[in-house]
Amino acid sequence: MKIWLDNGLVDKEQAKVSVFDHGLLYGDGIFEGIRVYGGKIFELDAHLKRLWESARVIRLDIPMTWDQMKEALYQTVRANNVIDGYIRQIVTRGIGDLGLNPFICQRPCVIIIAGNVQLYEEELYEKGLKVVSVPTCRNHPMALPPQVKSLNYLNNIMAKIEAIDAHAGEAIMYNNEGYVAEASGDNVFIVKNGVLYTPPVQAGSLDGITRQVVLRLAAKAGLPVIEKNLTRFDLYVADEFFLTGSAAEVIGVVQIDGRTVGQGTPGPITRQLRKLFFEYARS
Repeated sequence: MKIWLDNGLVDKEQAKVSVFDHGLLYGDGIFEGIRVYGGKIFELDAHLKRLWESARVIRLDIPMTWDQMKEALYQTVRANNVIDGYIRQIVTRGIGDLGLNPFICQRPCVIIIAGNVQLYEEELYEKGLKVVSVPTCRNHPMALPPQVKSLNYLNNIMAKIEAIDAHAGEAIMYNNEGYVAEASGDNVFIVKNGVLYTPPVQAGSLDGITRQVVLRLAAKAGLPVIEKNLTRFDLYVADEFFLTGSAAEVIGVVQIDGRTVGQGTPGPITRQLRKLFFEYARS
C-alpha cells in the first residue's frame, strides 16, 4: 500500500509522523472522507472547497495548490489500484512543541490514504438501521463551527461509543438547544407526508457532500424539500428516516430509541433516493 506523505508517495511502513505533530498532540488539523467510483474521485471540487474553507477558519495554510492536491489524490488512487473505494485526506498543523501556539509549527503535513471501506453490511441497506439518541451534544458553534471537519472528533467518538453500548448502528446527536444536529458520522433526513426534511447546517450539522447531492437529486425528481430545525418528536413520527454520508451513501433507518419508523423497512422515497444516488455516483 502506498500513502501520500507531504511531497510524495511512500510505502505504508514508512508513512510516519512526528510525535510532536500538533495533529496528534491537539487534534489540530482537518480532513475529508471522499469516495471513488469507477476510478474517479466523487465530487472532488466540492470536497476541496470544504477542505480549504475549514483550513481558512482555523487559520491553517495548506502547503499545496488546489491543482497539486488534485494530482496527489489521483496519484494515490492510481498507486493503490482503487476503483471503488475511499480516500482519507488529512492536513495537520505539523511539527511544533508541547505548547499550544500553532504558529511555531514548521510546516503543515499532508496525508492521503486510499483504500477500501465498508461502513455497513450490505443487508442493512435492505433491512434498515437502528439508531439511538445520545446525550453527547454536537459542538457548540461558539466553540468550533460544526462546519469545520476537524481532526478533533472526540465528541463524535463519544456519541459512537454510546450507540455501540446501546447495540445501535448509529447515534443521533442534538445541539445545545435540543434540535437534531446529525448522526455521529452522517447527515439526517426524514420524510413526512411526502415532504423531505433535513436540519439546516446552522443546527450543528456538517454540510455533507452526499447531503448536497441528495438535496439536488430530490429537487430534480420533484420531491419537496425543506431545511428546518427538527426535534426528537419529528424523528419519532416520521414516515421515513435515512442517513447520508460519504461512506454510508444513503441508508434507511427503521428504528430510533426503540420506536419503529414507518412500516419498519426503508420506505419508497428512501429507496428512490438511494437508487438515484447510486446511478449518479457511477454515471
